[in-house]
Amino acid sequence: MVLLAAAVCTKAGKAIVSRQFVEMTRTRIEGLLAAFPKLMNTGKQHTFVETDSVRYVYQPLEKLYMVLITTKNSNILEDLETLRLFSRVIPEYCRVLEESEISEHCFDLIFAFDEIVALGYRENVNLAQIRTFTEMDSHEEKVFRAVRETQEREAKAEMRRKAKELQQARRDAERSGKKAPGFGGFGSGGMSSVSSGSIITDNIVEPEKPKMTPAPLRSSGPSRALKLGAKGKEVDNFVDQLKSEGETIMPTGKRGSDVSKALPPPINVESVHLRVEEKISLSCGRDGGLQNMEVIGMVTLRVSDDKNGRIRLLVSNNDTKGLQLQTHPNVDKKLFTSDSVIGLKNPEKSFPLNNDVGVLKWRLQTTDEALIPLTINCWPSESGSGCDVNIEYELQEESLELNDVVISIPVPSGVGAPVIGDLDGEYKHDSRRNVLEWCLPVIDANNKTGSLEFSMAGQPNDFFPISVTFVSKRSYCDIQVTKVSQVDGDGAVRFSTETSFVVDKYIIE
Repeated sequence: MVLLAAAVCTKAGKAIVSRQFVEMTRTRIEGLLAAFPKLMNTGKQHTFVETDSVRYVYQPLEKLYMVLITTKNSNILEDLETLRLFSRVIPEYCRVLEESEISEHCFDLIFAFDEIVALGYRENVNLAQIRTFTEMDSHEEKVFRAVRETQEREAKAEMRRKAKELQQARRDAERSGKKAPGFGGFGSGGMSSVSSGSIITDNIVEPEKPKMTPAPLRSSGPSRALKLGAKGKEVDNFVDQLKSEGETIMPTGKRGSDVSKALPPPINVESVHLRVEEKISLSCGRDGGLQNMEVIGMVTLRVSDDKNGRIRLLVSNNDTKGLQLQTHPNVDKKLFTSDSVIGLKNPEKSFPLNNDVGVLKWRLQTTDEALIPLTINCWPSESGSGCDVNIEYELQEESLELNDVVISIPVPSGVGAPVIGDLDGEYKHDSRRNVLEWCLPVIDANNKTGSLEFSMAGQPNDFFPISVTFVSKRSYCDIQVTKVSQVDGDGAVRFSTETSFVVDKYIIE
């Protein structure tokens, strides 16, 4: 098969987006596309039309055409299969099939076209792979940026606090007639986490310059400043209207996935607080087979009382899955290897106060299907009126309790709502995003299996890829801190623990 060009054009033959896969001039491609509508009007319409030199394979897209220009000796069956994939790619980037929308997302479409065809020959890719390749998403980059932003916020807060302390000390010294303290002595050894592994750094605090005159206090009386109440009510009414139309409104500054993964904070937080956080990234085939599964976990320590700075953590590791463990560079690795105890290499030093410190991390990467925590089995069967789809889930890791589980199944657009048959849990059809969401509040050992049946117009490929999200207060890898003690005297220290197991990516393609 030799594909010369792929283009989206109007019914008059005007090219909106065109990608040439062999060396062709712009005049040549514009001439071919301009001749395309005239050829269609000369006879009975088919899915392809030929000239003496090329073949046009096309599919109508409302007021537009998706056109492939190939050589006459190319395989027409492969051409039609390629055309179908091109036509499915366009709605991925364009909400409506109009000329203005196509022009706005032209570069996204060209990048996607390049993933389908290379040098005139079809690549062996599907829609999910094209989406992954064009997104170029990096989990490590997300983690690095999130940690860096947290670092910067904490450093700014610490700088403001130190500056206020310095200003107060200077004022006190001026009142008593003594010399104001210098800027030295405020550098404190601190530990801040960078990317997945943490390193030890020094927080250098540069205090703000003190103001010569204190700022005047604001009056507590009524203010004539601009009032935002009326505008706020309009915004609230607009948000309520969007919610009534089925839109999911997320708070500003947070992505939808971050909001869905949020767990309520613990009620009682001790001066020594531990967070055990795990994220899973998983890709499965629709016919079975685990393509890749990765679980990344970390224990983060936060000490808020200087009396408990010099401590050690006893870790209980009941892992049977083959984890790769790694401690912080300033943690005594020999002590951890021999006694499963986390402590600093220098026992005279203390953990930094009011700072989140990653002390232990682990990673599990496998293709063993037996380790999949939640399996999803989808069977779309073609019928006379469309497809009958049967989906079932099974919890393989019975020690887990998954909360707020949402299984998202893509559905065809413009064919109406699905007809639901047997159902465990609840469902929601989002016609704007063309998604059927199967919602289950809890999946545990007492509710380890469930199924959903529905019928809808479409083809089996229309219902993939399926994505899953959930949160859990139980860890997948059985690693917990069971005891915290002082370095001197081994006295027990009260501590609190917060555990979370969330989804980074969970796809059945």
